Amino acid sequence: MTGHFVLAIDQGTSSTKCVLVDRSGAIVREASAPVPIRYPRPGWVEQDADEILASVLAAAASCMNGFDRGAVTAVGLSTQRESAVVWDRATGRPAGPVLGWQDQRTRAYCDSLRGFAGRIRKISGLPLDPMFSAAKLRWLLDRSPGAVVGTVDSWLMYALTGSHQIEVGNASRTQLLDVRAGTWSPELLDIFGIPSSALPVITPSAGALGVISERGGVLAGLPITAVLGDSHAALYAHGVPGVKVTYGTGSSVMRLGSVDGDAVCLTVAWNDRLAAEGNIRSSGSTVAWLADLLGLSAEQVGQMALNASSDGVHLVPAFGGLAAPWWDDTAVGLISGLTLGTKAPQLARAALESIAHQVTDVIDAMGGADRILADGGASANDLLMRIQADLAGVPVRRARAANLSALGAAFLAGGLTDWSLDYDDFEPGPRDPAARLAWRDAVRRARTPLEGS
Repeated sequence: MTGHFVLAIDQGTSSTKCVLVDRSGAIVREASAPVPIRYPRPGWVEQDADEILASVLAAAASCMNGFDRGAVTAVGLSTQRESAVVWDRATGRPAGPVLGWQDQRTRAYCDSLRGFAGRIRKISGLPLDPMFSAAKLRWLLDRSPGAVVGTVDSWLMYALTGSHQIEVGNASRTQLLDVRAGTWSPELLDIFGIPSSALPVITPSAGALGVISERGGVLAGLPITAVLGDSHAALYAHGVPGVKVTYGTGSSVMRLGSVDGDAVCLTVAWNDRLAAEGNIRSSGSTVAWLADLLGLSAEQVGQMALNASSDGVHLVPAFGGLAAPWWDDTAVGLISGLTLGTKAPQLARAALESIAHQVTDVIDAMGGADRILADGGASANDLLMRIQADLAGVPVRRARAANLSALGAAFLAGGLTDWSLDYDDFEPGPRDPAARLAWRDAVRRARTPLEGS
């Protein structure tokens, strides 16, 4: 990267961020653009493929405004992952909505495949769950026969370069990949009824992946040399051993290496590196939900929790069921421990604690951790980081850089091999086993709502 810059595009659930990174790995410019999210029915989460593309172009144009374009040598891309996109084979126009990774409309279809759950898990490394792309892709193809499909990285690569391709790490989140072989599985395609002709070609995470066409505006002519899923990119950016937790709309808990048992997933981190991962559906979105309910901002909710105790209140944010380590689509959102003395501050504290409890559940299922490497928007909350260290019983190291996914994509795209990050450290206090037992009881209640036990 000597003497040159890499542009990294991080296409997330609620916004697209762009950063320009120099040869030392430092961010010299950044910009962002929002992406609308729609909830047309309970459990349905949709976006628009054209709006996602427009946000990429707007953020890139803002980031590059007035900058010497000739100094930019490569583009790296990180994206939201399991969201499913469909477009017309002939025109290249979107043929339906983008089904977001949180979308639950395919729950009944997944239930109809329970007899194949063991095979699906063995081949793909993923539990049968509506979060993953396969059932969503089937839903879209049922309504647009003959169309082509992919994940968000596939759509952006097609829209920007004209090539129908998917990066192997993103492919591993579709539930159609043989995770150990790195190829589409004929058995999984048959189970989900998805023709191979509708799917993109699988590519490595780095290399000469495509050149941006005139449709890319200010990006036209630039080569894309790296593509990663957002969580994978954040893990790459940390660059040191440990369990990485990205605190975003949901949370991703990930470490390199294989995994035993069914509580967490086996996925492709990048290229041929495997990783264990547990996904949490609602983290930052829990605070956003409570803020909306109380008519406050998310920052105000965080401030309200600062000097409060949850006083035995637990908020289990199973708005669309629970993911790792429970994988229970029937779980319901629940607030337990309410008394006449419960006020907004107790709920605010319970919302933050729910994030840290869920992360600790996944880490426990992974066999524990020596430290947590933290990133993502919600990690900026010092109180949450202290709660996390206390509940997990291990130090938390929070990256000071705010755009780890973008940085990871930039480092890989530019071939950077020597970088370091600055961290804020949070040491654990005495662990309170009773707090964890009370949380587990609240989760049990959320998973058995008809019994109310």
